[in-house]
Amino acid sequence: QVQLVESGGGLAQAGGCVRVSCSGSGRTFGSYVVGWFRQAPGKEREFVATISASGSNTYLADGRFTISRDNAANTVYLQLNSLKPEDTAVYYCAARQTAVDGDYFWQTYEFDDWGQGTQVTVSS
Repeated sequence: QVQLVESGGGLAQAGGCVRVSCSGSGRTFGSYVVGWFRQAPGKEREFVATISASGSNTYLADGRFTISRDNAANTVYLQLNSLKPEDTAVYYCAARQTAVDGDYFWQTYEFDDWGQGTQVTVSS
């Protein structure tokens, strides 16, 4: 099990960018697939991006986003570019440990551990 803490959300303008971070606890963070999801008011939680344990593989829901990780710092980053008001949501990171390098997941049920979320608000 890993504890996850998101940070870096806030208010941004349409067309701008924001980077949110997910910090994980423990010495084995580098063996976890990490995903980002978001949930807007009244909507279901949706997939945003995921990255394999070593960072070798990524999968993105939108080409405006990038995901990266620094395992030495136990942190995964989500960069949101060309922001739109519809990107407004609470952004959550999630993790699942894996023994297979290159594995990645993108369904909510595939993840075991979740952070509390960070709010990103995009003004028009």
